[in-house]
Amino acid sequence: MRFTYVTLFSNLIEGYFQDSILKRAIEAGHFDVGYLNPRDFSASKHAKVDDTAAGGGAGMVMVPQPLFDALRTLPADAHIIFAAPVGKQFTQNDAKRLATKQHVVFVSGRYEGIDERVIETFADEVFSIGDYVLTGGELPSLVMTDAIVRNLEGVLGNSESLDYESFETPLLEAPTFGKPAVYENMAVPSEYLKGNHSKIHALKSSLSECKTKFFRPEQLLKHKIRTSYEK
Repeated sequence: MRFTYVTLFSNLIEGYFQDSILKRAIEAGHFDVGYLNPRDFSASKHAKVDDTAAGGGAGMVMVPQPLFDALRTLPADAHIIFAAPVGKQFTQNDAKRLATKQHVVFVSGRYEGIDERVIETFADEVFSIGDYVLTGGELPSLVMTDAIVRNLEGVLGNSESLDYESFETPLLEAPTFGKPAVYENMAVPSEYLKGNHSKIHALKSSLSECKTKFFRPEQLLKHKIRTSYEK
């Protein structure tokens, strides 16, 4: 699988692949990354990529020409994604679906955003990672990349862990504990330590519902609706 990042600031992205799981995944050939800088495609004498907004308003807008020319160099199989607050919320199901693509391209906006004509012409999908505004699209691109890559075969040491993570079902993942069994007078639930897997599973299911009720009650409602249909 290949990821291409269309960005003015590739150095903001490159460092994320220098350590840990993603570095090992690249070295193992599970995916690779590349970069396109719109400034390299600018027809402006000074490689300008932005201008004032039509109709007025604060800030500058990334203009069409450099992005049009950059994106037209991509192969036909490129699946182009723009990160924007107005987009559909990115979910775990999207991550799993996109992990089946051969080539995913993330276009990172800057300043006050990207000329809408670029998005209308090239976007296969537009995603938001939350109801807040960031300085640019590089962080959302990395967030989505991380979520996608985890679903590629061979990337995680134990692929079974994917089955028990939050958002694989409407419920959040149950609390996890390590060693020692007691730390500063706080103990791991005793059932976790007894080795009865059916009882451990039942306890985790109960704790998962409690956690979801506290943090994401709307997800618990989805779980109850889903469970009623399954019955």
